[in-house]
Amino acid sequence: MADFTIILGNKNYSSWSFRAWLALKATGAEFEEEVIPLDETGTRDAILRHSPSGRVPVLKHGARTIWDSLAICEYLAELFPEAGLWPADPAARAMARSVSAEMHAGFAALRTSMPFNIRSSLPGKGKGDGVQGEVNRIAAIWRSCREAHGAEGPYLFGNFTIADAMYAPIVGRLITYKIELDEASAAYCAAIAVYPAYAEWAAEARNEPWIMPREEI
Repeated sequence: MADFTIILGNKNYSSWSFRAWLALKATGAEFEEEVIPLDETGTRDAILRHSPSGRVPVLKHGARTIWDSLAICEYLAELFPEAGLWPADPAARAMARSVSAEMHAGFAALRTSMPFNIRSSLPGKGKGDGVQGEVNRIAAIWRSCREAHGAEGPYLFGNFTIADAMYAPIVGRLITYKIELDEASAAYCAAIAVYPAYAEWAAEARNEPWIMPREEI
């Protein structure tokens, strides 16, 4: 039996679950997962059996319960330093933490207007107030990370880190809604889209039976 169990929402809709799952995959550790369909009659009770906040994701490690995506990522980075979930260089690590925290706390307009829906194609939709400004900010973050610390590979800090896990659902949104990007940002999206764990999650999302009407535009 695996030491870790991660409790997730629907893979097609739960962007926060996606972030924590990507970080866990990047450790190389064996784990079990449980997907709880969201917005159903028994959803809240099912989540509360695992999570004191009533939200997913939740990571279980032995007797420990860790909730919140960024907390899970930080916990995994401490347990698996060899996985390089944060950059080794202090300046790069500080920047990676800053942009991850900005993602964790911000971009409400984009999240509201462009629900995460990785199996759909919705070009031209989701253009709510403030969205383009947030897209511009995200693109600026990606360019600055890549220019400062991305020389060793195709991701924000060269190798795949928590920062990439935090922004991967944004990549999914930009692909779903066919948002026009500058060349560097488009190249980053393309690199994330073929990252093996991203592709695995997307394939499983496409095969899910559940539909959440409020998340469909």
